[in-house]
Amino acid sequence: MGLRPAHCYRSINQRAFTRTAVVVHDKNYVGTSPAVKIRQFNMGNPEYPFDTVVDLIAEQAMVIRDNAIESVRMTINRYLQRKLGVEGYFMKIRVYPHHILRENKQAQGAGADRVSQGMRLSFGRPIGRAIRAKEGLILMSILVDEKNKAIAQEAFHRTSAKIPCKLKIHIHKDVKSIGTKPRKTKMVEEKVEEKTEEVAATTETAATTATTGTKGATGGKAATTAPATTGKVATGKDAAKPAKEEKKK
Repeated sequence: MGLRPAHCYRSINQRAFTRTAVVVHDKNYVGTSPAVKIRQFNMGNPEYPFDTVVDLIAEQAMVIRDNAIESVRMTINRYLQRKLGVEGYFMKIRVYPHHILRENKQAQGAGADRVSQGMRLSFGRPIGRAIRAKEGLILMSILVDEKNKAIAQEAFHRTSAKIPCKLKIHIHKDVKSIGTKPRKTKMVEEKVEEKTEEVAATTETAATTATTGTKGATGGKAATTAPATTGKVATGKDAAKPAKEEKKK
């Protein structure tokens, strides 16, 4: 069976809250938690000091699937990259899909009464994640310059049909309201450059030690090649002769 339509899960009042406990696992409502389909929560350039914030706000309480948020994210990110470039904006997803959707699957066709349990143990199996959006919740925000706010507004207008609730776009100057921003990938590049410099330094020191070692080895050979004594080594019989002569005396 494929994915059920979104209207099966839209209502926030007729659906019980489902959670997974991290600290006390005995308080879990479900045994397993499906993977989050939102692949990235921060996009763009977080270091540039943008002065304008464009927020996408939900105007009604509703359950929104994570795959809908992911679809919106991909569309907006592609549009902003085409219009402003990778460094011309910063977008942040402001929500996280904590709610776990569950489904009591029913068998259909011949012999379904022998396979299906009906409403017995009808809690259901986890099939996905969703966001329990309340009225006035900020779903995502875009940081841009003042001259580019119309582009960010158009990006939200293009994707408003992908989210199953009434939306509102709010433009303001409170940049701190977006919260913390991640570090730029330049830090990683600097670390890589530092590592390459360290490797180069170690190779240089190894080369210098190798050259000094070869010089010392050549000096050792000269010392070992010094002329040895030309006298014959006394054998065992020759060594015994002086002892016998001493006894005769």
